[in-house]
Amino acid sequence: MHSPSRVVSFPARPQPLSIDVGRSAVLVIDMQNEFGSAGGMFDRVGIDISIIKHAIEPTVAVLDAARMNGVPVIYLKMQHRTDMSDMGREDSPHRIKHGFLGVGETNVAPDGRSNRVLIEGYWGTEIIPELSPQPGDLIVAKHRYSGFFETEMDSILRGRDVRHLIVTGCTTSVCVESTIRDAMFRDYQCCLLADCTGEPIGNSNSRGNHEASLLTVELLLGWVSESRHFIEALAD
Repeated sequence: MHSPSRVVSFPARPQPLSIDVGRSAVLVIDMQNEFGSAGGMFDRVGIDISIIKHAIEPTVAVLDAARMNGVPVIYLKMQHRTDMSDMGREDSPHRIKHGFLGVGETNVAPDGRSNRVLIEGYWGTEIIPELSPQPGDLIVAKHRYSGFFETEMDSILRGRDVRHLIVTGCTTSVCVESTIRDAMFRDYQCCLLADCTGEPIGNSNSRGNHEASLLTVELLLGWVSESRHFIEALAD
């Protein structure tokens, strides 16, 4: 059973969106050390993580508002088994495309701990400190871009009678958009908060992958809004 109905509306693209707070959840996608922290996987190979870091502050505000209003917070985090058996065969696209990132290799984390790149149980797969999960939050591990692929995400949401997903995280055109696509296929209404996501790919172009994904989401997959609109709606 879901919580008592409370419908709120807020500005969004392509049109204002109304959600039932009692049937909503906030997703935090891949905001973990390997992607968003200095010394993480992205940072070590020269990917500009400042775009991801810009999403932290507004996301903190969204999570605070969600928890205060009883909206569940669900963290998705990318990780692989210690034997890397869930990366696919040697010729799998997932394994090949992650080769230059050094997945599975051992290094030293900024805090001095031994780290294995994108492997479960290590520093790199921990949520970045500013967004640390709180009691009652849920964490769902995944091993592909989409949070629905071979995970319990769908059953968790259906068990809570969730219909509306407020989406945050990184990166916009990869794991965020992949998760939203899969959610849309399952009839969830997704609203991506544009200031709570970031995308290094194409960031130096006049129009990068971030903007392209926002356009795709608002036209075909769901809605796009800003953190302040969602927070203000909850406060009304």
